Amino acid sequence: MGASVAYAGCVGRDAFGDAIVARLAGHGVDVARIRRAARPTGIACVAYHAAGGRQFVYSIEGSASALLEPADVDAAMFAGCRYFHVMGSSLTSESAIAAVKRGVIEAARVGAKISFDPNVRAEMLAFAPMRAALRDMLDACHLFLPSEADLPFFCGPQPPERAIAGLLATHPLLERVVLKRGAAGSAAFDRTGSIAAPAYETAEVDPTGAGDCFGGTFVACLIAGLPVATALARANAAGALAVSRVGPMEGNSMPDDIDRFLAERGVRCAA
Repeated sequence: MGASVAYAGCVGRDAFGDAIVARLAGHGVDVARIRRAARPTGIACVAYHAAGGRQFVYSIEGSASALLEPADVDAAMFAGCRYFHVMGSSLTSESAIAAVKRGVIEAARVGAKISFDPNVRAEMLAFAPMRAALRDMLDACHLFLPSEADLPFFCGPQPPERAIAGLLATHPLLERVVLKRGAAGSAAFDRTGSIAAPAYETAEVDPTGAGDCFGGTFVACLIAGLPVATALARANAAGALAVSRVGPMEGNSMPDDIDRFLAERGVRCAA
């Protein structure tokens, strides 16, 4: 999306690890801090039910991804950093949580902001340290990117708008909440009001990874200095393109793809 990105993680010395590193590097991501370990690469599988819905199956415990530790997140990584982006699904072990928390400290040291996509997965919540770390990350972040399904974990069962108002009232570091609403589009909330953006009609083939594409696009747009309304429109386009393709990696789009998608629909975004 035009942003300079560095990634910290741990993968195995196997074909899965090779594919992940090659894919990231091929898209211009700095992979110098992806450590290769003598364990299998962590795997997440998705099972789709005939009646609708999906279930995630994880193979994380005992994998390379569980070995991520604070030493993998070094201070030099944060030179020129604008945003430190954290996915809740990365909080899978005590050492990984410690690594993310070090990243938060290093980001604060250079004046970077924390963007947090909680990506709450019921299949992972049996791990008590993850539940605590998800809430700690909400306390630490400036930009919160939940889906409507994520909010009850943090706020209990209540209307999304009321939940978000409560978060903004009780979390002093939090500047903006961007709510992913799937087929209903998205909306950005801050202490002055809200902006909504409609979704784009598209044939849904595979929803997995769409929220990740949305979040990455939105943060990249902010880094580029684009207005929030434009960031929402482009992020919605990235999500729509993602669901139209099978596989979370295949759903990733380039800026030209988003430009073309919007132009075909007569959408013009403010720069």
